[in-house]
Amino acid sequence: QVQFVESGGGWVQPGGSLRLSCSTSESIFSFYDMGWYRQAPGKQREWVARVSAGNIRVTTYADSVKGRFTISRDNAKKTVYLQMNNLKPEDTAVYYCNYYPPRDAYWGQGTQVTVSS
Repeated sequence: QVQFVESGGGWVQPGGSLRLSCSTSESIFSFYDMGWYRQAPGKQREWVARVSAGNIRVTTYADSVKGRFTISRDNAKKTVYLQMNNLKPEDTAVYYCNYYPPRDAYWGQGTQVTVSS
């Protein structure tokens, strides 16, 4: 079973930036599209961003983060990143990575991001 481990979360003021990382030890990582997801308090988990598996990396974003977040991946390091700029209070959530589309058995613990003044 593939395990994903997220890191890089924390507290930041509105307008600030954070870079999240998600790593795995599984070699199959490079063959699949990857996504970042988040779950805010009292809300359902939602998709945030996606990066394709191929050499030409296609990225897509939820409208709420477009222009502020950037997803990338390093297959050699088996890691996917989420650069988050101009953070807003509504970005406060636990952030997770998973395959895209996500597989229920592979959700990790996530990393908490809190945006407040």
